[in-house]
Amino acid sequence: MNRLAASALAFLVAGPALAERGSDGQLRALYWQAAMVLNPYLSTSAKDVEPAGLAVEPLAIVEDDGTLTPRLALEIPSVENGGIADDYRSITWKLKPGLLWSDGTAVTADDVKFTADYCMTPGFGCAVLSEFENISSVEVIDPTTVRIHFDQPKYKPLQAFVGQRTPILQKAQFAACLGPAGASCTDQNFGPIGTGPYKVTNFRPGDVVQFEINPHYREAGKPAFSTVTIKGGGNAMAAARAVLETAEFDFAWNLQLAPDIIAPMVDQGKGSIVASFGSMVERIELNQTDPGYDLPADERSTIAHPHPFLTDPAVRKALSMAIDRPLLAELTYGPAGKATCSIVPVPPGFAPADPESCFAQDIAGANEVLDQAGWLPGANGTREKDGVALSLDFQTSVNSVRQDVQALIKQWWSEIGVETQLKTVEGSVFFGGDQENPDSLQKFHADAQMYTDAFYLPDPASFLNKFVCASIPSPDNQWQGKNPVRFCDPAFDEQIQVLHQTADPTERQDLARDLEATLTRDGHFMLPLIHRGMVSAHVDTLGGISPNGWEGQLWNIADWHRVQ
Repeated sequence: MNRLAASALAFLVAGPALAERGSDGQLRALYWQAAMVLNPYLSTSAKDVEPAGLAVEPLAIVEDDGTLTPRLALEIPSVENGGIADDYRSITWKLKPGLLWSDGTAVTADDVKFTADYCMTPGFGCAVLSEFENISSVEVIDPTTVRIHFDQPKYKPLQAFVGQRTPILQKAQFAACLGPAGASCTDQNFGPIGTGPYKVTNFRPGDVVQFEINPHYREAGKPAFSTVTIKGGGNAMAAARAVLETAEFDFAWNLQLAPDIIAPMVDQGKGSIVASFGSMVERIELNQTDPGYDLPADERSTIAHPHPFLTDPAVRKALSMAIDRPLLAELTYGPAGKATCSIVPVPPGFAPADPESCFAQDIAGANEVLDQAGWLPGANGTREKDGVALSLDFQTSVNSVRQDVQALIKQWWSEIGVETQLKTVEGSVFFGGDQENPDSLQKFHADAQMYTDAFYLPDPASFLNKFVCASIPSPDNQWQGKNPVRFCDPAFDEQIQVLHQTADPTERQDLARDLEATLTRDGHFMLPLIHRGMVSAHVDTLGGISPNGWEGQLWNIADWHRVQ
């Protein structure tokens, strides 16, 4: 086994017990997609959530194997321990005793209740509002106990405050940030007071985040590093070199680089790569509404302005049939990518029964589908129907691997008479949460767009819930809606509600598979391409790293330390 393969399959084991908090000095990390905000309630992008997780924490986190572990909670609620009500209409959380914020004040159940109210207050545009679905009220039982009530039986109830995307915020700091005021609370959103191992000392959006040890962190002897600097910007190539070739930085995140590019860097012997497979799927979304800039903002995402040709199921099916997914995965991701036909490839119980149904490329079949639907080649070879040409803009973020994928797909689509213009957008802009940004994936001023999406709890209900009609991005939700494909089907919405009211594991799996198929294998509104592993690099003197496909790379940074 070569060094690249070995480092992708293993990670450094923990070294000796830490002798003293902060004794290992400075940790320097590179996130080539720079953080723009440090409040996960305003952005679910990993570039924002993962750095924020050094300061703010949830009640529980998801381990790499899908199990839940308490963070601020004393234990994980269950029906057996009385934390989950027998009728699934409430869940009770107990905080660990003696928790303190980084300013030295006590963490209480009031902070938990406030955080739920903060996300659910109308006019805010909470980026993770779906995780709070069906919560009717939050009740403070005592200073360390909070009970969440649902307006109907909730399956699964372990949703809000599980995972780094729904951390607990300090009520005293965010009290003036409810509703429409939330997005403009710059001091709070850029420097949240938290309970994590570090506290923010400096944040320049789009550039750098700096942290120092939280003096009130609850775990003795941790963290080992006295300060952490997360530098943003650049690109994956430069980030890889800064760790694997020069060791200027200790850690580099999300290295979307072709295998033949990264292998020589690893072979220099200064660093290693680690990979973890969660639920990340690189996919193409096919816009269901008119993507034009000339529409008024309040009409931009309505069904009154359907897409001129991507609402035709024959076109969407042909675009999917023309793609060679196994070849894409092999050429662009190597061992860090697997071809997929599903946006829900894990856990196994929720994965489709026919996982390879879309693997065989069929150019001839795609051409036949378009012929039968009346899309015929015009004078320049581009197919047309009723004066509308199959000419589309295909956008994604700036990244060498994604640009390689774009080029391959453009070629295959040309073979079925579809003209494709490629558009690239800087990652910090494409994934940014700025309401005035016209090039974000939520605004989707293109016909097709490609990016990686994922869900962060082992049950995909909340992920599938993103595609209900009410989640379409619009001015009403400050363009924070999580359904940029603008798919809208009342039958899908009804079936989602059934999923939310189903406790039986087998029935939940069947329902989820049906819902996912509506979006992909049946409807082709989204074209899954590659089940991606998250690949990062670290210098060989950095220990304690434990890749987590659900929570990202920095989730256990309190355990990171220097080894010789």
